[in-house]
Amino acid sequence: MKPAWDKLMKEFEGHPTILVGDSDCTAGGKELCGEVGVKGYPTIKFGDPAALEDYKGGRDFDSLKKFADGLKPSCSPANIDLCDDEKKAEIKVFQDMSSADLDAKIAEKEKLLADAEENFKKEVEKLQVKPICARARSPCSATYKKLSEEKDATVEEVKSSGLGLMKAVKAAAGAAKKAEL
Repeated sequence: MKPAWDKLMKEFEGHPTILVGDSDCTAGGKELCGEVGVKGYPTIKFGDPAALEDYKGGRDFDSLKKFADGLKPSCSPANIDLCDDEKKAEIKVFQDMSSADLDAKIAEKEKLLADAEENFKKEVEKLQVKPICARARSPCSATYKKLSEEKDATVEEVKSSGLGLMKAVKAAAGAAKKAEL
């Protein structure tokens, strides 16, 4: 995938609204990767920098290019004019919260994500020590699949509950404060 990604970065170099970049999550980019939720490699993210989403498409150049060609600015606190009335109202709710309340709400959602990940890891470790799980076609694969689906469902539920939008509102408020200085 690396050659396709490098080609894509060259293709979009200097683009006015699309940034295609990479980060080495094993070295200097480790902190950034933790902040945006990179857990495996390679991981592709897209969207508002304050609320990146996971890319799930093809990994060849043509698939990546087709996806990138379709990217455009999207609804966010920085692009409120691109939002429908429902999203504008949701953003307004978060903007009207105090900074402390917004931080607490974000922390609450992030804890749900961390708890889901921790529970998944803990339960998988339990599976790994069961002798029956070492056999081919063991019943453990179904249990693993169920655990993975439960974790993914929790992640999706938390994301769809507005965590990304909360982070985008917080980032926009921080950027506004910096601009005032």
